[in-house]
Amino acid sequence: MSHFYKTYSKQLLIVCLIVLPFLILEGESMPSNNDIETWLPTKSEVRQRYESFKDLFGAEEVILVGLPSESTDQQLTESLAHRIEALSEIRQCWSPDRFREVMTDLGVSEGDADARLTGLAISSDKELVGLVALLSNEGLKDRAGTVANVREILNYCQFAEEDILLTGAPVIVAELNRLGSIENNRVFFIMTQLICFVLLYLSIREWKMSGCILLITIVAIELTNCIVKWGGGEMNFILAALPVMVMVFTIATSIHFLHYYQAVSDQVNPLKVAMRSAWKPCGLATLTTAIGLLSLMVSDFAPVRQFGVAASIGALVAMICGLGITPMLLVMWPDTIMKTSSRQADLGLRLSHWIIKDRLRIIGVSFVILAFSAIGVGWLHARIDPLDFLPRNSKVIADLMRVEKDLTNVDSIEVVYDFGTEDISFVEKLNRIRVLDAKIAEHPQVRHTMSLSSFFPHQLPTRPLEAARLLSRAQASHNSGDYLSVGQRFWRVSARIQGDSISAKKQTFIELEQNLKGFPVELTGIAPLLEQAQSDIFKGFWESFASAFVVITLVMIVALRSISLSLIAMIPNFAPICIVFGILGWMGTSVDIGMMMTASIALGIAVDGTFHFVITYQKQLRKGIPNERASWLSLLHTGAPIAQAAIIASIGMLALTRSSFSPTVRFGWLMATLLLTAVLGDLILLPALMAISKKKTQVSSQHADSKKLSEIEVIREAA
Repeated sequence: MSHFYKTYSKQLLIVCLIVLPFLILEGESMPSNNDIETWLPTKSEVRQRYESFKDLFGAEEVILVGLPSESTDQQLTESLAHRIEALSEIRQCWSPDRFREVMTDLGVSEGDADARLTGLAISSDKELVGLVALLSNEGLKDRAGTVANVREILNYCQFAEEDILLTGAPVIVAELNRLGSIENNRVFFIMTQLICFVLLYLSIREWKMSGCILLITIVAIELTNCIVKWGGGEMNFILAALPVMVMVFTIATSIHFLHYYQAVSDQVNPLKVAMRSAWKPCGLATLTTAIGLLSLMVSDFAPVRQFGVAASIGALVAMICGLGITPMLLVMWPDTIMKTSSRQADLGLRLSHWIIKDRLRIIGVSFVILAFSAIGVGWLHARIDPLDFLPRNSKVIADLMRVEKDLTNVDSIEVVYDFGTEDISFVEKLNRIRVLDAKIAEHPQVRHTMSLSSFFPHQLPTRPLEAARLLSRAQASHNSGDYLSVGQRFWRVSARIQGDSISAKKQTFIELEQNLKGFPVELTGIAPLLEQAQSDIFKGFWESFASAFVVITLVMIVALRSISLSLIAMIPNFAPICIVFGILGWMGTSVDIGMMMTASIALGIAVDGTFHFVITYQKQLRKGIPNERASWLSLLHTGAPIAQAAIIASIGMLALTRSSFSPTVRFGWLMATLLLTAVLGDLILLPALMAISKKKTQVSSQHADSKKLSEIEVIREAA
């Protein structure tokens, strides 16, 4: 392989540069999809109940448009409603006048109709009127495109964006797509590249090598994006962190390879020796990283599973690019050496001496902190709310708050009444629904209810002929399909509910179920689904982390051929994650879906440094060096690349915190914290644990003499 690289490196680098533009164009064109249902559990009974409701009545997804009444006359409102309804993505668009027209046609007085619409489609102060646009099946397939078309119509009708209110689940999805898109996150990706370039230069002290390693990361990132796209993957707000992660993996591999090359730079064929030394620890590190990521496959959430597969592919691509292209650069510039100043070398010596000397104290303090943090882990709680994904100053949130304050709430609980095969009249069914409607409205958290009875007068006709005419008019109106299904068997009541949190709305759901026990009804809606998602996220967090921990431990046992050594080596990888999440628990911080994923990811990445250290440690033991000294020499040999890779990775992750997208910000902060904590585990706790053994080992005369060498000579001997 070294001969191959020396012969063809220049040609291979040219091929990489030629292919790179195609990879960029293809990889950056991945479509986005942040639809809310992708973040809901797929196999639970709650989800199946909601899917049955959708089969009967269709998805209850609406776009709510709030218009200032002072600048909107009746004719303009109706014209706008007509244009919106003409879109193929909209099956109906209700305006106050359309509601009023149906009600009065069915016998409701104008006064009663206005009273029913006030606080629902017309604000109490009459300053705001609302349009309700219901999405068709075509609209559900492209929510973001539907919202864009509605905005285009509003612009055509000369409504200023600051004057209108636009909200609803499709609007939130469209905003998530925009914030989580590759285009919107490109500026933060470029910022990450610049930061990593500066850090690489500070480590390597050569502009050309630093720049070329950065190009390697771009090749790895775009190749990963292409593979994900070709496999049918879609960009979402979790996958937006993938480019930074692949960059981190690639830079870490390249830095470790440069250090292996530096260690043997005085040999006849340093490239050959470096490649022979690097493949095992880098390969094992990539394997464990991929295991940590693939453990996310136990999740019941499609985007989390997709991220696990995509990021594991990225880890493999990063290793191939890092170990495959970096040797080409060293053929081009063979004198590249990771330069370490005498001050840095002296600091490394003093720190390593302190760690080995005070190993018992370090271990004791670490386990006390670990025990304290473990208590906090028990207080962790999950939270999933699409609004949490948006910036606090988002206009989408401001519009939602105003609509919910002056018109109606967006969240609903759907109640389906099943009349079965009971042979009763339409009027009798309507009366029963009215009773059900009133029972639901008694709950203090129910703000409005809507059913077919909402369009009928309080006093219904008793004569059969009049009742038949009423039924005929009701069936002729195009709104009955929203509230009736399978003829007249299933009737629907939609209850708009209030609540500051998903848990509060779930509590309303439970209480309504209790209150309606005497009715043949079934309740469903997005609120209970989101509550189910919160519990599933928490369960998936522990399952993925536990499975990753067990499998990585087994891989380490097989690779190191030592059960005791592997179990000890896993402690510094487990401890940082327990400590960080324990602190979050003590602080009472809720953990979202992106933050939950970081534990398995960080575990896989943290083992990277562990393998480099432990493999070097085993080599020292095979030479007959005692545990204490072997741990010290291994720390001197691997400490610098482990620290450099971790610092670059964590600071690179911090660039994500400049995003306007809340999940990306939280993911960046937590990953950076976990990586920095993990490197402390690898460089402080791990050497201390490896040096604690009192076992005496036979030392050869050559290594006995090496104890008399100066400290600088010991570093050279370790290398």
